[in-house]
Amino acid sequence: MKTRILLFALLFTGLVSHAQQDAQFTQYMYNTININPAYAGSRGAMSIFALYRTQWVGLDGAPVTSAASMNTPLNESNLGLGVTVINDKIGPTNETTISADLSYTVPTSETWKLSFGIKATANLFDLDASKLNPVDNDPSLYNYSKFSPNIGTGIYWHSDKAYVGLSIPNFVETNRYDDEQVKIFKEKINYYLIAGYVFDLNENLKFKPALLTKVVEGAPLQIDASANFMIFDKLMLGASYRWSAAVSAMVGFQISDGLYVGYGYDRETTSLNNTNSGSHELFLRFELFSNINKITTPRFF
Repeated sequence: MKTRILLFALLFTGLVSHAQQDAQFTQYMYNTININPAYAGSRGAMSIFALYRTQWVGLDGAPVTSAASMNTPLNESNLGLGVTVINDKIGPTNETTISADLSYTVPTSETWKLSFGIKATANLFDLDASKLNPVDNDPSLYNYSKFSPNIGTGIYWHSDKAYVGLSIPNFVETNRYDDEQVKIFKEKINYYLIAGYVFDLNENLKFKPALLTKVVEGAPLQIDASANFMIFDKLMLGASYRWSAAVSAMVGFQISDGLYVGYGYDRETTSLNNTNSGSHELFLRFELFSNINKITTPRFF
């Protein structure tokens, strides 16, 4: 097992030493606060979210991600507040990120609003060198921890039917593990563009195409395109395609006015498909509404 962990860790090292990306989510459209601080409070309710993702099941050292967040509008003001905690375990590394988000929203028309957001982040990175099983006790590999602060921003233009967002969650490039001999983990700037639109096909069926584009220096362009159907405002069925990486199936159910559960399954379209049985992602969202009229038609994003 340790040999497989070592091989994966070495592969991971080669991939991220040039450009590290943020944690990856298939159902990003329900976890928008993670990548865009301007989303905070936009649902008009206190929204509590929890997600668990296990990636590339069957491959030792593969990524396992846990995320929890809360965001809410502040009373009757134009302000929104959010807090997010993400733990990302990959091979010998364990990374925990805690973020606080503040948004300010202004109406641009009778149906559209424009939100501006800022994000402050604290990151704790740990490397457990014992999981690398180094040959001949290589002195350049040792247990390591580092704390890194960061700051980001975003804008989010939205109505009840559509949204467009631009964001940079982290402005500061940070070396997670870097000394004179070894450079393993570097956090690069991630640029995000998201968009989506809800079509009312009939009174019981809605269709929402959505797009996420992520740009990172030194890494391939990532494009996630998804198509989701909402049936009777209760059942969501969807699929997505991550360009040159994976295909996904998604299902969700509105259990009650404030409780929604969703599941996603990814299958790689790369050579990694031969080494694992896919990726699983499960989330739960609970919302507290101050005005019952706001939930007569459930929001699709």
